[in-house]
Amino acid sequence: MNAIQLIAWYAPSLIFGCLFLYNFHHEPRQFRNAIWLLCLLLSLSGAFLLQFGRNYVLLPLALLVVAAPLLVIVFLIVNNLILIRHEGLRLSTLLPVLLALCLAACMTLYPLLLAYKAPNWAVSLAGLVTLEGIWFFFSFAALLLYSYFYRLLPRKRQYDFIIVHGAGLSGEQPTPLLRGRLDKALQLWEQQGRQATIIVSGGQGADEVISEAQAMENYLTRQRQVPAQAIVQENQSTTTLENLTYSKSIMDRLCPGRAYRAALVTSDYHVFRASEYASKVGLNADGIGSHTRSYYWPTAFIREFIAISRAHLWPYAVILVLWAIPTAIGLLNEFL
Repeated sequence: MNAIQLIAWYAPSLIFGCLFLYNFHHEPRQFRNAIWLLCLLLSLSGAFLLQFGRNYVLLPLALLVVAAPLLVIVFLIVNNLILIRHEGLRLSTLLPVLLALCLAACMTLYPLLLAYKAPNWAVSLAGLVTLEGIWFFFSFAALLLYSYFYRLLPRKRQYDFIIVHGAGLSGEQPTPLLRGRLDKALQLWEQQGRQATIIVSGGQGADEVISEAQAMENYLTRQRQVPAQAIVQENQSTTTLENLTYSKSIMDRLCPGRAYRAALVTSDYHVFRASEYASKVGLNADGIGSHTRSYYWPTAFIREFIAISRAHLWPYAVILVLWAIPTAIGLLNEFL
């Protein structure tokens, strides 16, 4: 082993490490940080394996890599059965098994078409599906890892405002999920000496008797004895982005010309997306997560990932273009 080999092995890790540290220092609430972090960990693992690995390690590692997708599929199916037992059967509770089917399709579609000697156009299209699927699951793993990392960051600041995001009502009462967010916000409010203003954020849905903001204020004042003057309602929003946009307008009005800092209290699976949206609207805020029941967490995170992916579609477009160019060239060669 020589210096040139070590440089070649660790150069990708150095590049990804610099990209991650620069972007994280500039703005930790960005999706690209998740990609750079996973690239850093994978390249570093590969470099360690090349430098310190032994032959007897390679076989178990290879078996783990092959078995991992199968284990994920089994986990998703089992989780879906548990979820349906608790929440009932509807489209939103089928997300884990749908994801498992997509993973299975990405693993088997291309080799099956090759094995059965399908037409070239079908094999080529399956190749596109596989490439898009690889990016989908890579970015899913990256966001899962980074979301956990982001929630572990220290939050020892004094906040001027504590924003609580709505999460649906049961009649005029907050759902258990929303009560968890409210209790987490109350805990934070108590920890910093009851100094912050609590902004309860959520409008009135078509099937709701009152706005989520009103129900949240009722819960805090009547059941948790929070003074009404410590609470401000934002009762117009219907989405996370609107929650933050309208809440920022309230805070700007309450603190004209003065810098302030806010905490975004939401469910743990929702922390990163809420924080990323806060960055987009120019809100200086940290995400704080409340506990989510373990059986519900995978479904909730899949929904979060889909929502984040819709805002970051350009990698899928790049893959499509890179696939289309050689495909088009191949078709032209066949006809000429």
